[in-house]
Amino acid sequence: MQVAHLENLIELEEHYWWHVAKRELVLSLLAEYAPPPGKLVEGGVGSARNLLAFQEKGYDVSGFDCMQESVAYAQHRGLSVSLHDLATPWPVMKDSVRAVVLLDVIEHIADPVAVLTHVREVLAPGGAAVITVPAYQWLFGDWDTALGHYRRYTCGLLRSQAEEAGLKVLRLSHWNAFTLPAAVAVRGVQKLRPAERAAEFPAVSGFTNRLLLGCAAAERWMLQHVGVPCGLSVVGVFSK
Repeated sequence: MQVAHLENLIELEEHYWWHVAKRELVLSLLAEYAPPPGKLVEGGVGSARNLLAFQEKGYDVSGFDCMQESVAYAQHRGLSVSLHDLATPWPVMKDSVRAVVLLDVIEHIADPVAVLTHVREVLAPGGAAVITVPAYQWLFGDWDTALGHYRRYTCGLLRSQAEEAGLKVLRLSHWNAFTLPAAVAVRGVQKLRPAERAAEFPAVSGFTNRLLLGCAAAERWMLQHVGVPCGLSVVGVFSK
């Protein structure tokens, strides 16, 4: 992650619909599959806003990031976060972690199976890992390249990588279906007119932000009861 993107995250993660909706989705999955109390480890903490939310729910939180600026900012917020490459063995006792969270992280890593193997090693029996990744390789574009993404995902690819690492799939679904048509249109324009590169997180009005949060809340209900067959992201819950 570039420093400029981290600064953008710090600005947006508190209120912008995309970040808030993802946080609420993850909190709902954690409550279902690995409720507090217990140790929670997040890999790739970004601005650490999500880690603060997990702490507020009652988890004993810590985290890792490969970016010194992220680590310093998280420590400034009073959190136990250290500099670490997630593809190398984690400095965490095996079988000790109630929950692991990786939110849009493993697409940045050349060997995601190595990361997922470390997730399996630290998870306690009965614990769970919540993982989100961007969907559809055919949507791979300039933004993915700028962020250092190696790939985008299908449910099948995430499942196969998790199972190769020795993880069991508890839930696997798309999410954020309601913005998929707009994303497809934007990618089409970018391919036809490469100079017209849209911002990934365009400014929205307060009304639009609330409307999109409402759509996300409705989709969370669908994910819980009937599933979401398509969407810009994939979310999975895994155990040992």
